Amino acid sequence: MRVAVTGAYGYSGRYMARRLLAQGHDVLTLTNSTRRSNPFGGQVKAHPFNFDNPELLEATLRDVDVLINNYWVRFDKPPLFTHTGAVRNAKVLFDAAKRAGVGRIVHISITNPDRGSDLPYFSGKAEMEEHLKSTGLSHCILRPTVLFGKEDILINNITWGLRYLPVFGIFGDGRYRLQPIHVDDLAEVAVLQAHERTNSTIDAVGPETFRYRDMVEMIAAAIGVRPHLVFLPPALAYQATRILGWFVDDVVITREEIRGLMEERLYVNSGPLGATKLSDWVRANRLRLGFKYTSEMDRRLDRGGRYPDGASRLSADGAGTPGPTHDTSTYDP
Repeated sequence: MRVAVTGAYGYSGRYMARRLLAQGHDVLTLTNSTRRSNPFGGQVKAHPFNFDNPELLEATLRDVDVLINNYWVRFDKPPLFTHTGAVRNAKVLFDAAKRAGVGRIVHISITNPDRGSDLPYFSGKAEMEEHLKSTGLSHCILRPTVLFGKEDILINNITWGLRYLPVFGIFGDGRYRLQPIHVDDLAEVAVLQAHERTNSTIDAVGPETFRYRDMVEMIAAAIGVRPHLVFLPPALAYQATRILGWFVDDVVITREEIRGLMEERLYVNSGPLGATKLSDWVRANRLRLGFKYTSEMDRRLDRGGRYPDGASRLSADGAGTPGPTHDTSTYDP
């Protein structure tokens, strides 16, 4: 098949492209980072999204059999990127795919999308799902929770906080649940679904369910530290992360992400799709995790450098509460 993968030079898109190439498929990528170092050499050609020129986007997608879409943004950062703009762009992409004759779309969404939510991450994802269904194209919607893997932001930065911060703040009581899935497990399912034709919506969760505080304690035990956990009201914890953000020059977490986590939007009552346990992965990677802070904004603003894998500017300073999100380092805004 000829498969287009959005963000194949980035996080989860890279794992998907690697699996597709191993199966002998022809792979291209749509990206805003056409100048970024290509990890696949000449095997994967980069094309710009051209959201502002739907005809060019349609031409890029002509003769493509399957589109695997990872496109999204983690938070609003006007004028650079917004959820509203990402939804608009995704609609342009889906419509161009239909006009180009793409046979199937595998779309990466999020657990518990909700058009009625006042959280733009989850309402925007729901709107994208609805528009994809309205095109009439064959599709699979995959709904992952937290992703983890070599290039991840979330687990690395939690580990960094546990290693270096004098206290580690927990939002509220920390008893809300989440179900992390390994990025390559998600990629495996996405590639499998590229071969299907039945319309489906699938929760993509890992084999372990954690209370957030238990996950933090598991990571601490794996790296051999005894953290001083502090349970904070969400508003106070958010202000602490803002102070940390000034030190690391990054958006550590947003109010909306804290709410989504505490509302258990990263938890579903579904069986596991992934096989890789976060606890096993953390123990296996304990000697490299969290020694340097990984910046979300570095990845968003540097469109030419090699995609980072667990390294950024700050190694030890700062204070605050590294916070969880669905790891949208996956996505290419």
